[in-house]
Amino acid sequence: MSRARQILCLAALALSCGPTAALVGPTSEAGAYAPHVVMALAQSGRGAGFCSGAVLAPNVVLTAAHCVAAPQATRVHFRDGSGAPVLMEVARVARHPGFRADAVAARARSIDLALLETKEPLPSSFAPVAIGEAANEIGAAFDVAGFGVAKPGVASTSGVLRRARLSLRAPLSKVLLWLDSADGAGACTGDSGAPVFANGALVGIVAFAQGQKGRGCGGLTQAVRVAPYRAWIAQTMAGWR
Repeated sequence: MSRARQILCLAALALSCGPTAALVGPTSEAGAYAPHVVMALAQSGRGAGFCSGAVLAPNVVLTAAHCVAAPQATRVHFRDGSGAPVLMEVARVARHPGFRADAVAARARSIDLALLETKEPLPSSFAPVAIGEAANEIGAAFDVAGFGVAKPGVASTSGVLRRARLSLRAPLSKVLLWLDSADGAGACTGDSGAPVFANGALVGIVAFAQGQKGRGCGGLTQAVRVAPYRAWIAQTMAGWR
């Protein structure tokens, strides 16, 4: 099967599901965030995967670096006004220079951010989201909006944009947001790259999630703060122009 065909099959799987929840635990519809969130699909030697991403410009999406592959093997993905799936080709991919794919094994710091430039602009139904500063007080509230699975390991429960309300927990960090919820809500497979919002602004990108006992989902959601890397984002986008 060709790489393009594999990406198309992944898109069909991700968007063929019915009206199920995304994220895990108590969630709600995320209609208010729909203009700012798309899916990112990638095919690599490790297989195919799907993530979420935030719209920064008509042709630029911010997602997690571990979600992307070469431009020809990466697509931006959404449903059009009639509900039909759309795959947009990617012209360029830029991972943050501080990203390390071996960060977990090496116990090293990694900036898990990447920018995608689509070959054509997104439809006018999408709108860029502004980058904001995230609060750094334990208990501060954030919204995570993503297309990930509602049940770990069940791909058919993905593909619907949902929102989870999470709170900041320790350890406090200038680079990361450590988020959880008393009711078990949290990011899961497919929510990597999902935007974290506060007061309508983009403040984080989901990088990692785990269950309350270290496996699965619904315990911890970890996100990279976006504001500290605003200069890298602006410089990369300016270079692409």
